Amino acid sequence: MADPDTRDAAPVTPGEFARAMAALDGFEPAPAVAVGLSGGGDSLALVLLLRHWVAERGGSLLALTVDHGLRAGSTDEAAAVGTAMARLGIPHRILRWQGDKPAAGLQAAARTARHRLLADACAEAGILHLALAHHRDDQAETVLLRLARGSGTDGLAGMAAVRADGAVRVIRPLLGFSHGRLLATCRAAGLEWVEDPSNHNPRFARARLRAARDLLGGEGLDGDRLCEVARRAGRARAALEQATADLLAQAAVIHPEGWVTLDPAPVMAAPEEIALRALAQALAAVGGAGPVRDEALERLLGSLADGQGGTLGGCVVRMRRGAVMVAREPAAAVERLLVPPGGRALWDGRFDLQVSHRWERPVEVAALGAAGWRKGAGQGGHSGLSDLPVPVRESLPSLWLGTEMLAIPTIGGAYGFDADGQAPMDRANFRPISPLGRPAFTVVSDRRGII
Repeated sequence: MADPDTRDAAPVTPGEFARAMAALDGFEPAPAVAVGLSGGGDSLALVLLLRHWVAERGGSLLALTVDHGLRAGSTDEAAAVGTAMARLGIPHRILRWQGDKPAAGLQAAARTARHRLLADACAEAGILHLALAHHRDDQAETVLLRLARGSGTDGLAGMAAVRADGAVRVIRPLLGFSHGRLLATCRAAGLEWVEDPSNHNPRFARARLRAARDLLGGEGLDGDRLCEVARRAGRARAALEQATADLLAQAAVIHPEGWVTLDPAPVMAAPEEIALRALAQALAAVGGAGPVRDEALERLLGSLADGQGGTLGGCVVRMRRGAVMVAREPAAAVERLLVPPGGRALWDGRFDLQVSHRWERPVEVAALGAAGWRKGAGQGGHSGLSDLPVPVRESLPSLWLGTEMLAIPTIGGAYGFDADGQAPMDRANFRPISPLGRPAFTVVSDRRGII
């Protein structure tokens, strides 16, 4: 989907870029922005444009380069990017993907690792905005890939220009600009960029699509047409998200023990598409699973309408006391963490856990389970545990030393001290894995095709 002759393209002007950033909205008076910098022409152009934009507003810019360690020389390339940033006077950090790499699904795993490393670095630096360099041609390729896979409205809407990733606001201000214009921006500044060989590797679907761009364009399926599809689908997606958020505001209750209940009356009265989306968001908030198959969601919603339920997305879903219970499936809560005295950890993706200083050695955090409940019922100062649904209770975090169950952390509230005021309490706060309702940051759409 790239321009056939990128050398004829005009550089992106500061004024054009400022208008693209204004469409994203939501910036503080002196914005602190991080940018994911691969060293390629697209991300380098984004750094150049952001440098000017933040300087005009008294803000700051941090460039972040992820070294995946997947190619020989990647470490040297990341260091060269750092040297280039030093010449431009832009602070720069290299983030390394540690650990074993999967044999299958490597690109998807690398993308997930990259986003995690970038988000963590932003949180550490106290930066809200993470800018990524996806552009118009990337958007067109995304829509084409999803069209080939039979995606619905959400998939055809392509990449959002603004989305929430935990505490980070991911922005893509270049979706209205072509790859050719970004390279021209680098040339105008006299800067060279690194070409990633995987961009032309026919093993990857995106590379195959780039090779077929002339044929597709000749049939009318060019970048402009595909971005127009994304704009219109994005408008529909935003309307569906708003209707789903309205339903969840009416029907959903988030419980501090890590579960959600839904009032079945408004859910069953809602249009099926909205009810399915609400159920999917509840599953994501509690179980953290990615998108689940439409057929599985439809079966589950039908089962609930019959007063039954099932398991899906790492959750147990069933009717309980007149409400739909969405609870973590105990068999899926398998994470075990060692946390030192006074340490803090995120367990099972759901609980922000603070371990007190009273323990003399590191303790293991694991799901309470049926055996743990029998050993330590009532521990942790939470009087309502016995009234909780069994799946909720058994998937609570608990502290262990070998086979000895030490404590069930107090659920909810601020971190504090025990009843005698002597030692900090073991405490766990539920943090939904995915937002329940509308995303924390608005998805913006305008007539230029920025979604």
